[in-house]
Amino acid sequence: MKIYAHRGYSGSYPENTLAAFRAVAKLPVHGVEFDVHLTKDRQVVVIHDESIDRTSNGKGYIKDMTLEELRSYDFGSWFGREFEGEVIPTLSEVLNVFRQCHHHINIELKSDVFVYTGLEELVLKEVEECGMVERVVISSFDHEAVNRIFELAPDVENAALFANMILNVKEYQRQLPAKALHVYLPTAVRKPVLDAIKQGSIVRVWTVNELDYVDQLLQLGVDGIFTDEPEKMYKYIHNR
Repeated sequence: MKIYAHRGYSGSYPENTLAAFRAVAKLPVHGVEFDVHLTKDRQVVVIHDESIDRTSNGKGYIKDMTLEELRSYDFGSWFGREFEGEVIPTLSEVLNVFRQCHHHINIELKSDVFVYTGLEELVLKEVEECGMVERVVISSFDHEAVNRIFELAPDVENAALFANMILNVKEYQRQLPAKALHVYLPTAVRKPVLDAIKQGSIVRVWTVNELDYVDQLLQLGVDGIFTDEPEKMYKYIHNR
């Protein structure tokens, strides 16, 4: 079962910052996951929330600010004084951290609340420029965006994200189409997910931070997990 560091090494570093990604780049885990939004001046930046309120010393929505404005805020000190001075990273900066590494890169398009016109094209362009087309999976709760990724770049892995489960998810996956399913931990044991796994679907589960769940997910045939504690999970799985 593969391990993806959720928002970078977010258990020990401020999420979605270069500090969190550089820490993951040193780990033998399979992959890393992070989220992208589009700024007012159409720059792709890495952050989870639509606003900067929770993870910076500023306030406001990403869509209403330029990259220069966003760079004026501190994105590290909320987590700890030692991370003071961390700025919001761009997609290209994060991709460059992993350019010489082995990691599989999960880019989540956060277009399920606000519509970011052209986000899919901009993300694909940066991935292509970094020569990492074969190393990414692009996911979203916005299934229209998942479909657009397929239409724009059918060879790029795409994944549909689910907070709740639907009946006959395997058939929905075919219709979308999506190459993988990313499901919320409580839904991983539901019959539609189990049936999809039996039928050959790639299923990855978010967010798994407790060791109690690992053995069960391994038995179910889950392909991978997203975790805030990548080191802990890696050591446990590889020492079983």
